[in-house]
Amino acid sequence: MQLLKTGIDIILHLDKYLGSIIQTYGITTYLILFFIIFFETGLVVTPFLPGDSLIFAAGAFAAIGSLNVFTLFILLSIAAILGDTVNYHIGKFIGAKIYEAENIKFIKKEHLIEARNFYEKYGNMTIVLGRFIPIIRTFVPFVAGIGEMNYLHFLTYNAIGGITWVALFTFGGYYFGNLEVVKTHFGFVTIAIILISLIPAVITFIKKK
Repeated sequence: MQLLKTGIDIILHLDKYLGSIIQTYGITTYLILFFIIFFETGLVVTPFLPGDSLIFAAGAFAAIGSLNVFTLFILLSIAAILGDTVNYHIGKFIGAKIYEAENIKFIKKEHLIEARNFYEKYGNMTIVLGRFIPIIRTFVPFVAGIGEMNYLHFLTYNAIGGITWVALFTFGGYYFGNLEVVKTHFGFVTIAIILISLIPAVITFIKKK
């Protein structure tokens, strides 16, 4: 319960937390952001890490000169592409037997099956579309690796999806994050970003039911 409260608090006050990190660590903030995005996309055990909202918040701080927007865009794009690449190879190494396992430590099997269904429905475009859905984006490259999707095809869609995802939220934060109404209600804007990104998954769930 305490972990959930902490997570909600971070989401509602992400701008304050990121501001404190920038003040404390300075240029090292880029490295911290790089690894958060890398781990969120690269490890199936860390889908809970913030992605969309963190990139948006970083873009907003770039607008007031605390960070450089182009450095952010390049570094986080690399982190997103590398993360999915690592995730793909982990899936390829583990293989399809993971679906047959009764209990999988640290991995929710329903998320894995959900990502596989999403992949089967949208094919290669899943690598791009999945970027915009929390949790799904962590499992999609893993499923692609298990399904032994051609690596060059995967890398192409991975790059397109990663760059598009990071660009949308970095520059979105840069251009809109410092509007007075957004700054005043930043926590609610963060929640709205998360909810909007969950819409495709909710629609898919409703259709399935």
